[in-house]
Amino acid sequence: MNTQQFWQLIEAARSQALDPDDVEAVARRATSLLATHPAEEIVAAQQVLWNLMADSYTNPLWAAAYVVNGGCSDDGFDYFRGWLIAQGREVFERIVADPDALAEMPVVRASAADGIDLNCEETLSIVWNAHVTATGKELPDDAFTIRYPNLDPAWDFDFDDQGEMSRRLPRLAALHLE
Repeated sequence: MNTQQFWQLIEAARSQALDPDDVEAVARRATSLLATHPAEEIVAAQQVLWNLMADSYTNPLWAAAYVVNGGCSDDGFDYFRGWLIAQGREVFERIVADPDALAEMPVVRASAADGIDLNCEETLSIVWNAHVTATGKELPDDAFTIRYPNLDPAWDFDFDDQGEMSRRLPRLAALHLE
C-alpha cells in the first residue's frame, strides 16, 4: 500500500461513516476496510501511517494542537495527529502547511465552543487492528520505522505564552485563548 492508496482508504472510511466528524467511527471503518486487503498491503500501510505522522511532526502544528486542546503532551500530539489524519488528505495537507487554518474548520470552531479536545488515538491503531483481524497475528516488529524530523528551533518557546501564540497563530488564538 502506498500513500495514495492509504488516503483512498481514509476517504472511503469517511464516506461510509454515518458521521465523518466521528473520527473513532472513521478509524473503525478504515480498520474494517483495510482488513480485507492482503497481509502484505496491511503491513505496508503501517509505514505509510508513520510516514504521515512524521510529516506532521512540526512545532507549528504542535503549537496549534496546544491551543486547540488547551495543552498537548507528547502522546496528546500523537492523538491530535491521528485526528488530523482521520480528516482526510486535503485537510491534512492544508493544516500541516498552515496550522492556523484549523480555525476555519467548523469542527474546530465547535470544539472551541464546547471545550472538546480534538484527538483520535484509534487512528494510530488502524493498521495494527486490521492486521490482527485479517491474520490473527500482531504486526511484525520490523513492519515500520519512525523517522521523526528535528523540530524547528524558531518555535522553541513556552506554548503558554499567549502573546507569542497570538502572534504566530492569530486565528486559533482568537478562537481559543481568552
